[in-house]
Amino acid sequence: MNNIPKPTKTELAILNVMWQISPATVRQIHEEIIKNGKTSYTTTLKMLQVMHQKGLVSRNSEQKAHIYEPAMSKKETQKQMLDDLKNRLFGGSISSLVLQALGTNETTTQSELDEIKALLEKVEEK
Repeated sequence: MNNIPKPTKTELAILNVMWQISPATVRQIHEEIIKNGKTSYTTTLKMLQVMHQKGLVSRNSEQKAHIYEPAMSKKETQKQMLDDLKNRLFGGSISSLVLQALGTNETTTQSELDEIKALLEKVEEK
């Protein structure tokens, strides 16, 4: 898992689609991607080929249409990227990251705050 490179912004957009509909063909993935903006089928295909080479997705070539799946779950990818952000930008301090996120986000809802409090209570119990 640690050897898989972090996805780029474009690769993350594709992965977000794939986490919802995979396993999927290039055509299925492309049909979802074009709902959010213009891109060509060949661009989607090329991106998936690059992502396969990087190890971000797996490809099943047994059928006529190749079937793609993300190599890591959404949760695993989020953890990898958050750990990287925490280490590179916040000196490894999770509290600095959380305080920055909460301090600059004026759109945090009460239900999100309740969820954060419940998570903190769960962490304290450990």
